[in-house]
Amino acid sequence: MGMFCFQCEQTALGKGCAGKAGVCGKTQETALSQDELTGAMIALSRALEGKKITEADVHAVLTGLFTCVTNTNFDDEKVRAVTELVRERVSANGGAPEYDMSLVWNAEDLDTRSAKTLILLGLRGMAAYAYHAKVLGFSSDEVNAFFFEGLRAVGSDMDLSGLLPLVTKTGEINFKCMELLSEANTGSYGMPIPTTVPLTIEKGPFIVITGHDLKDLQLLLEQTDGKGVNVYTHGEMLPAHAYPKLKAHPQLKGNFGTAWQNQQKEFANMPAPVLFTTNCIMPVRESYADRVFTTEVVQYPGMVHIGEEKDFSAVIEKALELGGYPEDNPLTGINGGHTVTTGFGHGTVLSVADTVIDAVKQGKIRHFFLVGGCDGAKPGRNYYTEFVQKTPADTVILTLACGKYRFNDLDLGTVAGLPRILDMGQCNDAYSAIRVAVALADAFQCGVNDLPLSLTLSWYEQKAVCVLLTLLYLGIKNIRLGPTLPAFVSPNVLDFLVKTYGVAPITTPDEDLKAILG
Repeated sequence: MGMFCFQCEQTALGKGCAGKAGVCGKTQETALSQDELTGAMIALSRALEGKKITEADVHAVLTGLFTCVTNTNFDDEKVRAVTELVRERVSANGGAPEYDMSLVWNAEDLDTRSAKTLILLGLRGMAAYAYHAKVLGFSSDEVNAFFFEGLRAVGSDMDLSGLLPLVTKTGEINFKCMELLSEANTGSYGMPIPTTVPLTIEKGPFIVITGHDLKDLQLLLEQTDGKGVNVYTHGEMLPAHAYPKLKAHPQLKGNFGTAWQNQQKEFANMPAPVLFTTNCIMPVRESYADRVFTTEVVQYPGMVHIGEEKDFSAVIEKALELGGYPEDNPLTGINGGHTVTTGFGHGTVLSVADTVIDAVKQGKIRHFFLVGGCDGAKPGRNYYTEFVQKTPADTVILTLACGKYRFNDLDLGTVAGLPRILDMGQCNDAYSAIRVAVALADAFQCGVNDLPLSLTLSWYEQKAVCVLLTLLYLGIKNIRLGPTLPAFVSPNVLDFLVKTYGVAPITTPDEDLKAILG
C-alpha cells in the first residue's frame, strides 16, 4: 500500500494525501513508517489484553501515538526507532501479530473506517495531553488503560454499533485527561492570572520557544537565568505568561510572531534560535535551518535534537552568537495590535462569576461565543477574524488554542468590566471552558445547551479531534465546525452527528451570527 493520510484538515482535495508526500510535508516513507508504528502499538495492545500494564508499556504507547500527530515528526528513521521501542514491549509481553493499517484505510465499509479513525485520531490527540501531564509527574491508570482498549478496537472486527460507544468513550476519557493536565499545569506553576503580553522584541540575544510543553519552558528559563538571554513564546506557548511560577523569571519577555503556520516566513530573518517542543514544526527552510532545535517527540531530519538530558546550552550559545536585534523591534499581531492578553482560565473567570451572572441578568452581556481551536494555512480561516469582529458589543468571546491568533490582537473593548476577548489558554484548556459553562448552567438552573453560549470551532489536527469528541460526550449541541468538515467522517457518520448533536459546517460570519442571535 502507498501513502494514505487524511488525519488533518488540510488533507489533499479534502479527501486524503497520497503519492510521495502529504500536504503537511511528510514523505511517503514517514507516513508508512507511522502506519507501521501504529500497527505495532495495536499488536502491543493485543498482547497486553488481560495483563498488567507497566510504566514501560505506557511510555511506549504515549510516545508512539504522539509521534504520529500532524507536524510532529518528519524523520522516518526516528519514527522507526520508536517502532522498535514498541516492538520490544510486544516481545516482552509474549508477542502478537502486527496489524496492517491498510485494513483500516482500504476498508470497504466507510462507516466502520470512519469510527475507527475517530477513535485512533482521538487517541493520538489525547496521548499528547497525557504525555505533558506525565512529564510533570501526573498520570491516571484509567486514562492509560484506555489507550490500549482503544487501539484494540482500531485493530478489531467490530462493526459500527460496537465502535460508536468507544467513540463516545474516547471523548469521556479525554475529558478526564484534560482535567489531569490542568491539575498538572496549575499544580506545578500556579493558577493562571490575566496577563498582558507585549509583541515587541527587545534588543539583545533571545530564544523563541514554541509548542505546548510547559516543562521544557521551565527548564529553559532556569538555564537562561542570569545569562543575558531573553525568552519569547510562540504559538501555543503564549499562555505560559499567565502562570505565576513561569512569569517570575524576568527574562520571559513576550511573544514572537503570529500564527504557527507563518513560521517559514517569520523565522527566516529572525536573529535567534527557535526551540520546538511539540507538534507545530513545518518543513524547515534553509534560511533558518541552522537555528532550529527540537526536543521530546519533535524531530526533523538534520536538525539538532536535545534528548532526555534537557541540556539547552547549545540553544543559549546560539542565541548569544546571533546577538538578537540591535534595537527594540516592535512587531504586531495579524491585525496590527501590539499586545495580546492571556490567563483567563476557569479559576479567573469563576472568581468573578457573580459579576458575570449579574451582568447577564441585567442584559449587559447578551451572549457568549467560544471561538477557538487549531489554526492552519488553508484559505477560509479569515472567517474567524471576521466572525469575531462582527460580534455585537454586548457579547463576550471566549477563546483557546492557536486559532485565537486570527483575532487575539484586536481591541474590542470591554463589557461589564471584562475584556471582550478572554483567552483561556491552550487547546487542552477546553477543560476550563467546560468548567465555566457548567458553572453558568448551574447558576441559571438550566442545561449547558440552554445557555446564551455558542461554539464556533476551527480544527486542524488530532488534538482538536479529541476535544470535539469530549464536547459531544458532554452532550453539547449545535457546534459549528470549520473551515471544512473532516475527510475521515463518512456521510452516514456525519448524518449521525448532525441529527444527534447538531454539528454543522460554518457558512459565513453574517449568516452564522444571524442564526445564533436571531
